[in-house]
Amino acid sequence: MLNAAQEVQKTGEVSAEPAPGFDRGSIPVLSLRNIHKAFGDNVVLRGIDLDVSLHEVVCLIGASGSGKSTLMRSINLLEQIDDGQIFLDGDDISDPRIDADKVRARIGVVFQHYNLFPHMSVLDNVTLASRKVLHIDRNTAEDKGRVMLRRIGIDDKADCFPDQLSGGQAQRVAIARALVTNPKLLLLDEITSALDPQLVGEVLDLVAELKREGTTIVMATHEMTFARHIADTVVYLESGRIAEAGPPQQVFETPVYEGTKRFLSRVLDWVS
Repeated sequence: MLNAAQEVQKTGEVSAEPAPGFDRGSIPVLSLRNIHKAFGDNVVLRGIDLDVSLHEVVCLIGASGSGKSTLMRSINLLEQIDDGQIFLDGDDISDPRIDADKVRARIGVVFQHYNLFPHMSVLDNVTLASRKVLHIDRNTAEDKGRVMLRRIGIDDKADCFPDQLSGGQAQRVAIARALVTNPKLLLLDEITSALDPQLVGEVLDLVAELKREGTTIVMATHEMTFARHIADTVVYLESGRIAEAGPPQQVFETPVYEGTKRFLSRVLDWVS
């Protein structure tokens, strides 16, 4: 669930209500507090505040360059933030003393270009983190890997190599790899952007299934119709800030912030 964008709310531009069913007394799976990140003179994140509750799906939308991917990489500790704190289940994972590999074992992440190891079989790709990071023995890891591949419908591809897969199959393998360690949080960063149009639905159907199963997901996407139907909360990012946040119906049908209206008018024909 979201803490509505504090910086924007102070200006009076946005007042986003929390999604229904959020228990304010619970500890969020993910909490971001005042996250800042710059690359030299290029300031990419400017004070991000965000809470994600158990079983919640949060979709990040916004133009290219708005900060979505940098935010996702910061959550997974692939980028070191300049200021602020990141909490996973109440643990401060932005503490520089933290073991980043152990944290990443608790966060599943899938990028748009799959990032599968081409010299490894599908099964070896899926089980690598279990074996090397969690130190699970190969037989146990492979048993879990096969169960996960069966769950997402490609167990017949276990012994194939990535270049023998379609784009949709490769992205399914990447999702299986992210899920096999039973992460508390799943990050999906533009996972359909590199797919042929006919394969997009195949991957989005899998994400919808994960939502039905209660997976906690933060997803950056350009698929507006999908975000409208799958998200519990939609977050519009603009210039590294949360400009608007709320339930999909509010953000897509009655956006408050003018920047949200302009963005949606460019990507959705039905927005006036």
